[in-house]
Amino acid sequence: MPAGRNTTGEPQQDIPALFDTSVPHIARVYNYWLGGKDHFAADRELAKRFIAADPEVIAGVRANRAFLGRAVHFLAAEADIRQFLDIGTGIPTANNTHEVAQRAAPDARVVYVDNDPIVLAHARALLTGDPAGATDYIDADLRNTGAILAQAARTLDLGRPVAVMLVGILQCIPDEDDPRAIVAALMDAVPPGSYLAISHPAADVHAQARAGAAVLNEGLAAPVIFRSRAAIARFFDRLELVEPGLVSTSQWRSGAGTGTRPLANWAGVARKS
Repeated sequence: MPAGRNTTGEPQQDIPALFDTSVPHIARVYNYWLGGKDHFAADRELAKRFIAADPEVIAGVRANRAFLGRAVHFLAAEADIRQFLDIGTGIPTANNTHEVAQRAAPDARVVYVDNDPIVLAHARALLTGDPAGATDYIDADLRNTGAILAQAARTLDLGRPVAVMLVGILQCIPDEDDPRAIVAALMDAVPPGSYLAISHPAADVHAQARAGAAVLNEGLAAPVIFRSRAAIARFFDRLELVEPGLVSTSQWRSGAGTGTRPLANWAGVARKS
């Protein structure tokens, strides 16, 4: 298939032959909301329809990205974590996991996981880490925890603490695929002292988010699931949430402005004892 073109009109290289730009994809829709350039007409059209239903979505996705940065900084700089398993990488933007982690700890090791070919092509081209540390990329679905863990062990020592990052990914796993069991399998495979970081779209913050979810699912090939705070809290079973607990992404250790109205994403970081 010929190279596609991004919004600047420049060719996008290495787009796989089976990549269908006429079908919206959540990673590219999210990239549009973040102000990126790696999206196509179908993605932009769906993203704009969501904005019309829920104008707060732009603030929400940017708060989600900021949460990722704050969580990784906390884990590397305060919790002394040196290994990160980031599942659901998404199209790289600024302040990616390895960049934040290796600013605090140059020897940090990061493994990215995604199953979208365009995401992996961008990741391999752009996500180069500090020579003192390491980065790797795994092509795998979150449901296939065995393959993820086996391949992650090429770069990470799973006998030492690992931060498992599930930021903006669990909404892609329907209840019938038992996302709680998936999270439990990942955390069972890492030792005490490991951490779990999750952000997830909220079904119980404001009605506009539910309207936006309906619009999104009309356009995507695979639906996304917005969940309640109580449902998301169950992903942290048997783990100890660090302060401030499970809160809006905009309010997780964000300092000034934490009293503002919550956005429609829940987020938390927890430690395995």
